[in-house]
Amino acid sequence: MNFNKILVVLGEPNSVFSEVLFKYFNSKNFKKNKSIIIIVGNKKLIFKQMGKLRYDFKINQINSIDKAKKQVINLIDIDYKFKKPFSKISSSSNKYIENSFKKALQLIKINKISKLINGPVSKKYFLKKKFPGITEYVGFKTNTNNPVMLIYNEKLSVVPLTTHIPLKNVAKLIKKKKIIDNIIKVDLFYKLKLKKIPKIAILGLNPHCETTDKISEEKTEIIPAINYLKKKKIKISGPFSADTFFLKKNIKEFDVVVGMYHDQVLTPIKTLFKFKAINVTVGLPFVKVTPDHGPNQEMIGKNTSDPSSIIYAFKFLNKINDF
Repeated sequence: MNFNKILVVLGEPNSVFSEVLFKYFNSKNFKKNKSIIIIVGNKKLIFKQMGKLRYDFKINQINSIDKAKKQVINLIDIDYKFKKPFSKISSSSNKYIENSFKKALQLIKINKISKLINGPVSKKYFLKKKFPGITEYVGFKTNTNNPVMLIYNEKLSVVPLTTHIPLKNVAKLIKKKKIIDNIIKVDLFYKLKLKKIPKIAILGLNPHCETTDKISEEKTEIIPAINYLKKKKIKISGPFSADTFFLKKNIKEFDVVVGMYHDQVLTPIKTLFKFKAINVTVGLPFVKVTPDHGPNQEMIGKNTSDPSSIIYAFKFLNKINDF
């Protein structure tokens, strides 16, 4: 693997991602960056967006990864026709986003690059109903079975067992096999990439992990999965009731919390750490990170977005540079 290069796919062009990326390039964090950064996106669009947001960076356009340099914004140009630097999000950018990911994944495979950051995409217009989120989209494109969404912070990370699906569909997807598979992948990621044996907590699905029904997901799926994982020497505890779990005295004991659905664990993690968290896709043949925010249509072009998550993303990838 080529550990000193990070690819950046810009994703949805009508989003705040270019803004937070420019703020990163304009900060002392970029000067401290150890890796070569290569953007995959449209050169003309980047210059137009820089002008709109009043930034001015030199771009090193390259056709070959070997031409990329440190402390420079390297760019592989992807064709894209547009009228304004920022517009309303629509399906008109889909082909551009698709081609950007295609090029990035080709570069990863050919050049053995091990790290990728991608900007947000629109679930409504780009993913539509084909994929719940970007985790599943990249998983499909890399032939990865069941990629895992890990929202990472060095103090505490969370994993939603189900991701971007309606709440009414959650219960039927809580399965012993899925719990086991996800937790084994997360445990291995921590051991191999972060050189740490993680302490993992798992939450129940029902309030207080109880139900008046004779059969509950805790009894039929969650507890049997925990027992199996304990036999595999994985440090796991639970199930815990979600309503009181995220108190300080509890979260200090664990590195990762596995929840049953998206908002069960993402609401507390964002409350605790705000934008100092990143979305890591676990199980891919490379490390993929997404800043923990969406396109955020309402804030586009205002230059008021918080760059903390993209800064944290680069720091994280530099941290695992030598592994």
